[in-house]
Amino acid sequence: MTLTRGEIVEGLINILGKDKVITDEQVLKESSIDRFRKYEDICGIYTQPIPAAVVYVESAQEVSDVLKFANDNLINIVPRTGHSATEGGLETVVENSVVVDGSRMNKILNIDTYNMQATCQCGVPLQVLDDMLREKGYTTGHSPQSKPLAQMGGLVATRSIGQFSTLYGGIEDLVVGLEAVFPNGNITRIKNVPRRAAGPDIRHVIIGNEGALCYITEVTVKIFKYRPESNIFLGYTLDSMKTGFEILREVMIEGYRPSVARLYDEEDGAYQFSHFASGKCVLIFMAEGPKDIAESTARAIDKIVSKYNECTKVDSKLIEKWFENLNWDTKKIAEERLEIAQTQNIGFTTEVSGNWSIIYDIYSNCCRRIREEIPDITMIGGHSSHSYINGTNVYFTYYYNIVNCRPEEEITKYHYPINKIIVEETLKAGGSMVHHHGVGKHRTQWIKEEYGSSYYILETLKKAFDPNNIMNKGTIFPIEE
Repeated sequence: MTLTRGEIVEGLINILGKDKVITDEQVLKESSIDRFRKYEDICGIYTQPIPAAVVYVESAQEVSDVLKFANDNLINIVPRTGHSATEGGLETVVENSVVVDGSRMNKILNIDTYNMQATCQCGVPLQVLDDMLREKGYTTGHSPQSKPLAQMGGLVATRSIGQFSTLYGGIEDLVVGLEAVFPNGNITRIKNVPRRAAGPDIRHVIIGNEGALCYITEVTVKIFKYRPESNIFLGYTLDSMKTGFEILREVMIEGYRPSVARLYDEEDGAYQFSHFASGKCVLIFMAEGPKDIAESTARAIDKIVSKYNECTKVDSKLIEKWFENLNWDTKKIAEERLEIAQTQNIGFTTEVSGNWSIIYDIYSNCCRRIREEIPDITMIGGHSSHSYINGTNVYFTYYYNIVNCRPEEEITKYHYPINKIIVEETLKAGGSMVHHHGVGKHRTQWIKEEYGSSYYILETLKKAFDPNNIMNKGTIFPIEE
């Protein structure tokens, strides 16, 4: 028997108490979406089903009790911590969903500088954790642009990556152990060890699950020595993205590990570096770590770049200053919202990845098609920000004017078609349709093509761990009638 909206709220109050169950109408509306629908939000229009409640959990046991209640009564659960998602993963796409917010689980439980790891609850903001570590001379090495907003549970759930990933890796390389709660209420802990070969690495059932399999309640990550005095910034302008990709490839295959290796095309470069780019592509690096390693890395990279005559070196202080203002915070988001409301010009991003042999074609084909097929485009550019020995990513940035359409039509007129072009061209070339933002609810239609024959493995995980399909319906796994 399906519970009514009132019965759902009453059941949650019985579990958590009235103060942890929020039914304020405006809070519920704002909790029905994430930043994928920011234009609708700015206009005060909410097209997704409004959740029955937002509940604040403060322990793994409370999460367990709520999930068991939801599982028994087939109530859709949307896990949330920092609310900084961008791909629709937090949208409540079915009636009477319950948003389970872990932001009050915000204790840093242990900083172990001998074993070089830190353990915290899911609602700890990354900025808070890293600030505390840096005071002690350490760092997580993880620094996504959302660092001031994002919280640890969400970062792990979305398989996040940070600006210094070329040295430190993505969140999957940093996670040591985890605690998570599954829909049947089972609280599961994966112990903190450096490595083990006792079967498959089950951390990866949880890392990147986007709340579609379980709810992450606790995370242990590696930490590193923090040596900002050793940081060396390098910047260059150049004529061609193709040359830039070749330089990135050479740096990576020669075994150098800068913390930052980024390449911007002319349009994205003009947006990011207007004070010196002037119609050029921009290539930037940062070397860090022990002084000798940082200096050797910087010298080697400079030597590689110097072989290309089209590259011109930029004052390193300009690159350093740019890094200081890169991250998004609540102030920048407020300024962006105001600008969108005033100009009706809005920007989004879509990120993909591919091997070295295909990445330039993905980049150029996507930019060409978007310019040709999408109306009212005011900017389409891209940059590579995370490189590996076998390939790199492209992070497309695009802006468009919203012309002759209602707020709820903006997504179907512009955002969906742009995403579709980028995903189609990437999959056609053999790349991955998503590099680090997660699938969310707006790339699910291509999930079977992304996985191919290995979709069997992914689908079996869902059937095994969430047989009643109550976890974040429509995320990763498409809703099938």
